[in-house]
Amino acid sequence: MAEGLLRGSLGGEDEKSELESPDSLAGADGFAAAVAARLSASDPQVARDTSEFLKKQAQLLETQHRHLLDEHAARLRFVRGQAREVDIRRLGLRLRVGFQMFVVLVATVVGIGVAFLIHDAVTSRRVVIESFDAPSALAGRGITGKVVAAALLGELDRLQAATRSSAAKRDLTNAWSAEVELALPEAVVSIGEFSRLLKKRFGHDVHIGGDLVQGESGGLELTVRGDGVLQKTFSSKATNELAQLTLQAAEYVYSQSEPALYANYLSNTGRDAETVTFCQQAYTSASKSDRPYLLNSWAISLQNTGGSTVEALNLYRAAVQMKPDFWVGYNNIQNALWSLGDEEGAWRAGEDLGRAAGGRPGPASENYYQNWDELTWNLPTWRDEEEADIESNAGVGTAASAVGPSLANVYARLHDPPAAELALQTVKADANDPTIGALTHFVRGMLATGAGDAARAATEMEAFQVSYASTLVYTNYPGYYCWIAPAEEAAGRPDKADAALAAGKSFGVTGSFVDCQRFRGDILDHRGDWPGAQKAYADAVALAPDLPAGYYSWGVALARHGNLVDAEAKLQAAHQRGPHWADPLKAWGDVLVQQGQRKEALAKYDQALKYAPNWTALKQAREAAAKPKS
Repeated sequence: MAEGLLRGSLGGEDEKSELESPDSLAGADGFAAAVAARLSASDPQVARDTSEFLKKQAQLLETQHRHLLDEHAARLRFVRGQAREVDIRRLGLRLRVGFQMFVVLVATVVGIGVAFLIHDAVTSRRVVIESFDAPSALAGRGITGKVVAAALLGELDRLQAATRSSAAKRDLTNAWSAEVELALPEAVVSIGEFSRLLKKRFGHDVHIGGDLVQGESGGLELTVRGDGVLQKTFSSKATNELAQLTLQAAEYVYSQSEPALYANYLSNTGRDAETVTFCQQAYTSASKSDRPYLLNSWAISLQNTGGSTVEALNLYRAAVQMKPDFWVGYNNIQNALWSLGDEEGAWRAGEDLGRAAGGRPGPASENYYQNWDELTWNLPTWRDEEEADIESNAGVGTAASAVGPSLANVYARLHDPPAAELALQTVKADANDPTIGALTHFVRGMLATGAGDAARAATEMEAFQVSYASTLVYTNYPGYYCWIAPAEEAAGRPDKADAALAAGKSFGVTGSFVDCQRFRGDILDHRGDWPGAQKAYADAVALAPDLPAGYYSWGVALARHGNLVDAEAKLQAAHQRGPHWADPLKAWGDVLVQQGQRKEALAKYDQALKYAPNWTALKQAREAAAKPKS
């Protein structure tokens, strides 16, 4: 009620500003006078009291108005201060969160860095060359401990570069390699030093040091020692033979720290007799992880020196049994079986590799299928394997023989003479590798045959035959001598052709090869002995029923004799066993053309072009088949 009466007499909240103004105060005085006048008629005292009361109320209202004005300014300043304080608090909170995030980020980076350092330390397998001790008397000639250590490091680098191997190579470093320093409050921590401490504690590094002294005779004596490397001293008669001493010391350190790689190095540099001896001596003391590689190098060098291929085969098999994922061992088993004339067995060994590796592509490098791919004429894949090996291994590959001529060989079989010639011209020379010259003659003989130059083909193949006497050549390219025979026959030299086909006995081959038997069939057919030729083709197929070459030659011969139905069956069998070989598909297309099935022939030609896109004769055959009948 009181609130209702006041609002009814003085007005609501909407009229508050008017009561606080000077005009409103004046109205209050008038209102008091009017009330006093009305009441004075009945009671003058009441009128006076009422007027006095109302005046005091007007004064009170005026005082409240002044206080409200002063309080409004103070409240406004307070609110603005609070707003600024909130903004400051928000900025501080953001800065604090940002700083905390920065600290977490730095801690994470440092933690990751430390984790990497620890992982690097645990997995480290480096050879660390420490500074050597050297007499101050030699410093004037530039021979200091650092110089000796750097020379040893350089020789070890050279030895590793000359090693073509699938085995992992150690990192080589020296003790004063560049360091990165991280500045921290009140301390400077060397990351390089911290890393070395971790590797020394947790790693598997081999630290090599030693000293150089001048002997009583005036020569030099270089001593090396290290983790797992027995101390050994190398002496010279003169002070100018430091380079020779360094080489001897480097080979010794290499042989002790990396016996498997050292065995590969010896074989790669043509020191196969040393390889066999070294592997025999190092095998019992070598680690289990090194033993398969030693057996492998032992077997390769045994074959390269004319030793028993059967014994080498047993060594390869022992290596694979010891290390089931020793993929290169499977590849070498194929090569050994092939060298013995067991091409079907070599094909089965390739199948074993695929099963052990869980199929291809898989954990086994595609390069280890090269023998299987060659036997099945899987030429595009074989080419890709050789190119990848060259690119990833300094242009020479990891095989015992140079990859460049082998790549040229693939291009020749793909009927791509320009690519084959380019591959031959870019081969890196290697005086220790007789396969380079031998295969160069072989490829150029094939190219001459394809060009119809029988005389040049025979000349190149005869030069290849001379080179083939090297055990390193015929063990790496088994059965290649068979290709000499058709070149000699085409050049009108049947006696030399017959001698070439019989050459296998001189290489310890107890049986024969598919190529020798199918080429024998071609030669007998050329001489008019068709029954003898068919028997030779049948023998080629019987030697290796899962390989395509025998079926292919038989099919081409049947087509020459007009037996198109049987020819098509043989060519189809060849295609089934060598689905990526263009030659059976082209010959099949030629048979279909003779049968008047031009549309089907075009399909075969197109399929063949996928595998030999630069084969000129294939393109011409397709163009002829595509022309409308006149």
